[in-house]
Amino acid sequence: MKTLTKAETVRFLLDHDHYCILSHRRPDGDTVGSTAALCLGLRQLGKTAHVLQNNEVTPKFRWLHQGLTKPEAEPGDTLVSVDVASPGMLPEAFSHLLGSIDLRIDHHGSATSFTDLELVEPDSASCAEIVWDLLKGMGVTPDRPLAEAVYVGTSTDTGCFRYSNTTAHSFETAAACAEAGAGIFELNQTLFETNTLGRLRIQGWMVEHIRLLREGTLAVCAIPRSVERELGVTEDDMDNISSFPRTLEGVKMAATLRETEDGAKLSVRAVPGWDAARVAARFGGGGHKGAAGATLKLPLPQAAQAVEEAMLEL
Repeated sequence: MKTLTKAETVRFLLDHDHYCILSHRRPDGDTVGSTAALCLGLRQLGKTAHVLQNNEVTPKFRWLHQGLTKPEAEPGDTLVSVDVASPGMLPEAFSHLLGSIDLRIDHHGSATSFTDLELVEPDSASCAEIVWDLLKGMGVTPDRPLAEAVYVGTSTDTGCFRYSNTTAHSFETAAACAEAGAGIFELNQTLFETNTLGRLRIQGWMVEHIRLLREGTLAVCAIPRSVERELGVTEDDMDNISSFPRTLEGVKMAATLRETEDGAKLSVRAVPGWDAARVAARFGGGGHKGAAGATLKLPLPQAAQAVEEAMLEL
């Protein structure tokens, strides 16, 4: 495995063609926005580029991939993963591509290398910011669709510039997106100011079922699938729901577990001075100090108990 600089990555992207770009499972705004922006930029340079269709992308972000996807990778494609921290973060439908992915572009410091070449910048708040810099380095002139894709990635991974990972570069990237025509007000309204009834219902349920530990500095909430079905919530309703328990006054670190078919998906959020990645690492996961995740192959009650014990040991 070789770690590339931005300049070396720019050279790689200029020297190759026929791109097939991969996003991660349970896609968020950063992986969808970053893959869309990279695809649009490469096309502007005359490259053949597509985003590999990810059926887990929800309607909230699906518009970003409109006109950019193809159903399968083809022989001779240059495969690039974007915002994918580990092999386990690839959708199951992409798993057969492991071993043939040419380049990984990522910003997760706690990650597992799975490509021969990678550009990883853990100090970057979002992968979208890295993609923006690469496109500038390649001479791409951003138009509104590209700028909006980058803005979605940057704003969602920084919590609309409220999270501790936000840097001056995050604001500079957002400003450049605005200058390129991104509809900042409309995007912010959709992404951060609009609640569905389903989201309000699940938040209400969480308020009643959050477990507070260590004098209220730690919070754990385990959400059964039966509750999600009963409340009728969608994946868009659940987008970034893991940040909700952290908003409770006094909470420094919060863990949210969602029951899956074979266990539980863990998401941990923390304020500066606390390390979410340490908790996730206990279960084979990773991420950043402020936000991390893992998958537990345990029934939901046992998974919640294991997470509580891990948090209390910090």
